[in-house]
Amino acid sequence: MAKFTKMAYDNADDMVFGHAKKPVSYGCGIKVGAGYVIPELNYAPRPGTEKSVERITKEYVDYISKDAIERALTLGFPNLQLETEWVSQMGTVKGMGASVVAGQKAITEKYHKEYGINLAVRHTIPDQREAEQGLRNGMDSKFNYPEKFWECCEIVCENGGDLLSVESVGGKEFADYAVTHGDITAFLFGVGYLGSIDMEHIWTEMANIAKKHGTVLGGDTNCSGANVSMFMAGGMLDNDVQKTFSAVTRCISAARTLVAPECGASGPDKDCGYEGVIVKSITGLPAAQEGKNCQCAHADLQGNLMAQICDVWSNESVEYHPEFGGSSVQCWLGSLGYEVSLMNTSIAAGQQKTLRDLYMLSDRTRGPEGYVLAYDNAWKVGKAITEFGDNYYLRAKAAGITGAKIIREGYDKKELVLTKKQLDVLDKIIKELEALPDDEDKFYDYCVKKYKDDVPTFNPKSYGF
Repeated sequence: MAKFTKMAYDNADDMVFGHAKKPVSYGCGIKVGAGYVIPELNYAPRPGTEKSVERITKEYVDYISKDAIERALTLGFPNLQLETEWVSQMGTVKGMGASVVAGQKAITEKYHKEYGINLAVRHTIPDQREAEQGLRNGMDSKFNYPEKFWECCEIVCENGGDLLSVESVGGKEFADYAVTHGDITAFLFGVGYLGSIDMEHIWTEMANIAKKHGTVLGGDTNCSGANVSMFMAGGMLDNDVQKTFSAVTRCISAARTLVAPECGASGPDKDCGYEGVIVKSITGLPAAQEGKNCQCAHADLQGNLMAQICDVWSNESVEYHPEFGGSSVQCWLGSLGYEVSLMNTSIAAGQQKTLRDLYMLSDRTRGPEGYVLAYDNAWKVGKAITEFGDNYYLRAKAAGITGAKIIREGYDKKELVLTKKQLDVLDKIIKELEALPDDEDKFYDYCVKKYKDDVPTFNPKSYGF
């Protein structure tokens, strides 16, 4: 696998929404990063529908997919990508996943043929592997989750899935400890280092499976680590996790997410990977993002900013149910589609960089995470990663140090306001990361010894050691 050791963009200002250096096409007429933004609708079935293959297929195909596509036609949206994030039963109940994938493929082909609307379905399979049982084949004798992971990949590809993605859990055992204890070294070890090793393991095989069937690979995200950190850091009223800590974990997670395109993923990557702006700056691949239009799922402090360089714009996920304006997927598609229409109109009018900067400036100083993800700062983090691109540990470490120093500089310039606690945590992070050894083996030995009792679910065999 070829690792990224140089930037796709020579400077940050070249990045803008709707345009990627390497556009990708799939599904029924969908082209991503080709000069316009695509809306991606994410949803969840009602509880109880997972009790049978017939009920969940009807929920996803006859209700959710049909409602969404017909609302897109009603409002005149020319493109729509659906994202089915599999409920766990789809990965364990025989025939359930295949039925949903095939059903959604059939209905998108039907509406594309009849109305000309461009459609595709992203299938995000569940990663149910557990650190306690082991992450690799042959280790989990209780649930066989590693083997079921590959079965899910095959099911998507064999039954017509347009785009294959996952939110993988490699390194989660350390990420959980790191976030709850404010331990940046544990996060670097678990997510930046071990997580990257696991990513290479699963994405190499995912690429082989996808290639066999001609399926396009989307991407991954560190949802189980950096997103947990961000959500626990919360908003202005929250103080359980310091926002400076969360911001640095996001930078570290970018080095992990980067492994998917290094293994052959073409994007668009996962919407909930807020680190996608950093990854796009490195790869030039299309980025899926979420923000202001995902309030049905969660709130964050950079809802406008996240639209700055997206090629796919998502609502995150909404449970299917009735609302005054129609079903929930119809209502949230309206909000999503009109935002995308604004982006595409600004492109047509030659004003895309103006809108991009307004999005970014709206949230640039609302919090440390938005500040470090502003496209100019995100590009700097990406540059730091590529300078150590051949080494998982060193590039993740460089991302963390660079992101932390960017935040510190923002504070010193009085552009970014931090509380005393946030500043203390930030300075501690910089000092701690800079003190770590440059030798990968020494770092591994240090962390194994340091966290032996604190993270008992860690099994070196899960990562090939």
